[in-house]
Formats: sequence, structure tokens, C-alpha cells
Amino acid sequence: MAINAAEEESIEALKKWWDENGKQLLLFIVVVFASYTGWLVWQNSRAATLEAASDLYEEILSLAITEPGLPVTEQQNREIRALAAQLKADYGDTVYAMYGSLFAAQQFIANKDLDGAEDTLQWILDNEQDGLFSKTEEGLLLTANLRLGRVILAKGEAERALTLVNTIDPKSFEAGFSELRGDIYVTMGRIVDARDAYIAAQEAGSNSDGLRMKLNDLSDSI
Repeated sequence: MAINAAEEESIEALKKWWDENGKQLLLFIVVVFASYTGWLVWQNSRAATLEAASDLYEEILSLAITEPGLPVTEQQNREIRALAAQLKADYGDTVYAMYGSLFAAQQFIANKDLDGAEDTLQWILDNEQDGLFSKTEEGLLLTANLRLGRVILAKGEAERALTLVNTIDPKSFEAGFSELRGDIYVTMGRIVDARDAYIAAQEAGSNSDGLRMKLNDLSDSI
């Protein structure tokens, strides 16, 4: 079949375009394919990592969550801390390692090891992630800060605990941080400030018996 002049011009134009752009197009295709393949490999690897970390975290939960009124045994305490340490060592960039550390901190406190509890809670805060694909939950960070403040206060460092509390925007944790601030003021002998802080905790939604008892005790002191 004969090719007319118009078709010949189109073919020549295509040949010319390919000579000028063909290599760049092939390179672009190769780069896109390699990037997509790499992303798939990363996704599969990440999924395997999260599954392994999840398994360890479930072991922690099975040990830490006991029947009401039944305390964690010394053996369970050791196992929880060991599993949490393994999570931090092997899967430290996962949320499971952070939640595992919360449970580990509880066990350090149960052992009256306040330094161990502080180090564990501080690790959570030091390893906050704020990336595009991984961002630490705000509630987890606030929980870690609140518990850290309590630990520091229990160590007898009221000023340091107050400094920590005053640097945090408590958001939905306002009640907990206000109550902690009241506890700190009591330790510092600032009774009026403590009362105001406890009232703020109530106004933020806390109706616990413990908080009411603290307020009643302060009323007798004022």
C-alpha cells in the first residue's frame, strides 16, 4: 500500500521526536518502575516489621492485663519489661514500641524504680515521629508527659515537675494535667494555687473520688 506525503511527514516527525526524546522517555520509565518496585518492597518489609512488633505487643498485653484485683506477678513484671526492651531494640520506630514502653514504665513504678520509669517515658518523647507516613499519636505523647510529670514529682523534684507541666498544651488531657499541677502545688506548700488547680481539673471534667478528697483536705487547711 502506498504511503502518501502526509503520512510520510507524520512518520518523519515521529522519528525525529524519538531521536530527540526517546532516551529520556525510556529513562523516565525505568526510574518510575524502579521507584514503584522499591516502594512495594518497602511496603512488604514494613508490613512484616509491624506484624512482628504487634506479636510482641500482644504478649505484653496478655501479661499486663489481669483479672480485676489481681496484681501482676514478679515474673510477669520482668517479662513485660523484657518484651518492651526488645520492642525498643528491634522495632523502635513503631507505635508498638511506644505503647509497650508505657506498660514497662508501669512495672518500673511497681518496683519503685522511678529512674527506670523516667528513662522509659522519656524514650517515648525523644522518639516522637512527625513524618509524612508516620506520626506519633498526640494522645500517646500527652499520656507519656503526664506520667512523666507524676514520676518526677514522686522523685521529690516538684520544681522540675512544674516546669514540665507548664510547657505542655494539655488539650483533651486538661483534667489530668490540672490535677497533677495541684499535686505539685501541695508538695510546694502553695495551698491556694493547689485548690485552684483542683477546681480547674473538676471544671475540665474530672469527677473522681480522689480529686474530691484532695479538695476536701485542702478546705480543712485553708
